[in-house]
Amino acid sequence: MDGTLSQNDLSHVVEADRAHVWHHLTQHKPFETNDPRIIVEGKGMRVWDQKGKEHLDAVSGGVWTVNVGYGRESIAKAVYDQLLKLNYFAGSAGSIPGALFSEKLISKMPGMSRVYFTNSGSEANEKAFKMVRQIAHKRYGGKKYKILYRDRDYHGTTITNLSAGGQDERNAQYGPYTPGFVRVPHCLEYRAGDQGAPTENYGEWAAEQIEQVILREGPDTVGALCLEPVTAGGGVIPPPQGYWDRVQEICRKYDILLHIDEVVCGIGRTGTWFGYQHYGVQPDMVTMAKGVASGYAAIACMVTTEDVFSMFKDDADDPMNYFRDISTFGGCTAGPAAALENMRIIEDEGLLENTTNMGAYMLDQLHALADKHAVIGDVRGKGLFLGAELVKDRDTRAPMEEKRVAAVVGDCMAQGVVIGATNRSLPGYNNTLCFSPALIATKDDINQIISSVDEALGREFG
Repeated sequence: MDGTLSQNDLSHVVEADRAHVWHHLTQHKPFETNDPRIIVEGKGMRVWDQKGKEHLDAVSGGVWTVNVGYGRESIAKAVYDQLLKLNYFAGSAGSIPGALFSEKLISKMPGMSRVYFTNSGSEANEKAFKMVRQIAHKRYGGKKYKILYRDRDYHGTTITNLSAGGQDERNAQYGPYTPGFVRVPHCLEYRAGDQGAPTENYGEWAAEQIEQVILREGPDTVGALCLEPVTAGGGVIPPPQGYWDRVQEICRKYDILLHIDEVVCGIGRTGTWFGYQHYGVQPDMVTMAKGVASGYAAIACMVTTEDVFSMFKDDADDPMNYFRDISTFGGCTAGPAAALENMRIIEDEGLLENTTNMGAYMLDQLHALADKHAVIGDVRGKGLFLGAELVKDRDTRAPMEEKRVAAVVGDCMAQGVVIGATNRSLPGYNNTLCFSPALIATKDDINQIISSVDEALGREFG
C-alpha cells in the first residue's frame, strides 16, 4: 500500500461498518461520533487502515494469530487451489489436506496420535470437555466428571468454556454456568506474596495447590485438568521452575487427564512448536487454533494420544461407544491446506529459531525499559509472547489502573504501533501490556515497538 488512500475512498465502507457490524470486545457508543477503524491491507508485520495510516502490528492480528505475517501468497494459493478441487465434505469422511496436515502435525508432537478438526479454539476445548465427560460415563459410572481449570486462564467464549474460565470480568453476566468445573490457583511468581506462598520452590508449591483441590473434591470425581502452558490474556504468565513436573506427577497419581490449551502458544509462538514442549510434559489432550494457519483460513484442532482415542472404539457392538460429535466447518479443506503451507514456511524460514532469538532480544529490551520506568513492575514471557506488568509502586506491587494502562496502548496506536493489554478480565489486575509480534520479527521491528512503548510510558507517567 502506498498510503495515498483517502477517507473518501472508503466512506461507504466506513458507514456500512458503522451501521451494521457488531465488533468484538468493543463498546460501540463512541462510533456515534467517531469512525470505526477499518483495516484495509497487510504486508509482513504492517497493516494499513482506511486513512492509509501504517501500523506495526505487535499483536499478530490483535489476538495472537498471524504468526507468519501478512500477504503470504503461497498460503493464499494453497487455499485457492484446494477450494477449486474440493472445498468441503463433512468430517465423517476424510480429505487429502486433512490427512496430510494431520500427519505433519503429529510428527511435531511426540506421544500424540489423533487429530479432531474443528473451526475455533472455543470449539476445540468444548470437544475435549465432552470427551472427558463421555469417558467418565464409559469407565467410571459417570462419577469422574469434574474438570479443573486455573485462575487467570482462558479457554473460550461459549458458556461451558466460560465455566472453565479463570477471568471473572470476562465471565460476568453470562451465568449460570455449566456445573462440574472447579478452579485451582494460579502460579504467577511475581504475585506469590498475594497467596502467602513461599519464595523457595514456589513452582512445586503452586502445583501442590492443585493437589489440595483434587483431595478436597475427591480424586475419584476429577477427570481432567485444563491449563494453558503460558497463560495468555490473564497476564502473559510463564510457569515457574518445577511447576509442570509436579503437575504431571499429580495427574498421573490420581488418573487425571492432562488437557493443555495451546490455542495461543501453539505453532511456534514460544519458540517451540508447542508451549508445553519447553517443560518436558506429556499431555493427553492438546487443543490449538489461532496460529495453526496464521489466520489465512479458519481451523482448530483437538489432538489426543492413542490411549484416549482407543477409549472410543473399545466396544464396537455398543452403538453409543464412539465420539458422537461433529463440527460442521471442521470439514472445510481450506484450513488444513493453509496449515500445511503455514508449517512449511515456519520450517523453511527458520522461524522457530528466529522466535527464540528475537524473543530473547525483546525480553532484554523490555528489561531495559523497566530500568528506565519504575511503573514496570515485572517483565516476563516466552519466545515472542511477552508481557510487562505495570504497577503504582514496586514495593507494594499495587496494580496500575486499567484506564492508565489503556492510555499507553492508545498512545502507541497513535504512534503507529499496535500493542495489547489485559482488559475486562481480572478485577483490579488488568495491568499488563501484551506483546506477540509475528514470528518473522526483526530487531528493527522490535526496536520500533520498544521505542513506542518508551515514549508512551514517558508521556503517561513522566
